[in-house]
Amino acid sequence: MPDFRSDTVTQPTAAMRAAMANAPLGDDVFGDDPSVNALQTYAAELLGFDAALFAPSGTMTNLIALMSHCQRGDEAIVGQNWHTYKWEAGGMAVLGSIQPQPLANQPDGSLLAADVQAAIKPDDPHFARTRLLVIENTTGGQVLGLDYMAQMAALAKSNQLACHIDGARIFNAAVAIASQTQADPYQVARQLVSGYDSISVCLSKGLGAPVGSLLLGSHDFIARARRVRKMLGGGMRQAGGLAAAGLYALQHHVHRLADDHQHAQQLANGLQQIVVDTGLETQFSLQMPQSNIIFCDLDAALAGHFVAELGKHQVRLTSSTYQQSGQSKSRIRLVTHLDISPAQVQAMLACSRDILCNY
Repeated sequence: MPDFRSDTVTQPTAAMRAAMANAPLGDDVFGDDPSVNALQTYAAELLGFDAALFAPSGTMTNLIALMSHCQRGDEAIVGQNWHTYKWEAGGMAVLGSIQPQPLANQPDGSLLAADVQAAIKPDDPHFARTRLLVIENTTGGQVLGLDYMAQMAALAKSNQLACHIDGARIFNAAVAIASQTQADPYQVARQLVSGYDSISVCLSKGLGAPVGSLLLGSHDFIARARRVRKMLGGGMRQAGGLAAAGLYALQHHVHRLADDHQHAQQLANGLQQIVVDTGLETQFSLQMPQSNIIFCDLDAALAGHFVAELGKHQVRLTSSTYQQSGQSKSRIRLVTHLDISPAQVQAMLACSRDILCNY
């Protein structure tokens, strides 16, 4: 049965394993691992940046970016629900001495331009110096479009701010947009990041590599970032095997993200129909996915039963609890990925129907 916890649980394909096994190796701390260098050069050219840096994780590449853009006591504007603020253990403040200025996310995942403008501090010693605007795309599986991304880059530049994208799933965003316009996802990705100073791209989420993320930016920025990576312990030696997996993922696993999006849509449609058929609309609601992530909100009692019964069938997912109008609710997250097949989607729906019909 399927593992819907995250798109980070995928296993390397046979072709990816072969690329890893055959990768030429060097010492990346010395800058002479040919496979790492090939990955960095390919990614930079692909997305229109001068240079790139390979690191163990997206948490690290985001932190490296923040610490390369900002000095101690500087401020970064972030979304209240974004990874750089909420899900990365407070690294910007704890390790970077950077003050986060969180803003409320809108229902579509974006930040209001007016809120960003209002958050920028005047040049006054009473305030932290606002230096950086961070944007996340996708954000909770929601896609921020080309016009919005261009607007935020222009807003940052007009206020002399650097701008960084947490683009862990930027290719999911590009594929989602491309599917509506029959455009090339690689070209859409390049358009999404145009005008930004840096981006972090995760290779081990939907792209299916086992380890690693990339940070992209100008030559000077990546030179600073390399020093920060060393400081944080992110310099790896014979990392070419991992880099080869990332290069294979960028070359072969971008277009197939459309399959993950389709599977998420099929799963969401099926669950919605089951909810209607069982009369559980007041206890079970879900957000239709824009990419490969589905969120379902359930009454706590129903969620406890549903998750426990799915667990008996070895279906794996993540859930969390929250309070709404004094009532305990649960949110379930389902993520489709490289290792989720159409047959597994149908098996999940059959299992869910049986559980909910007998609730």
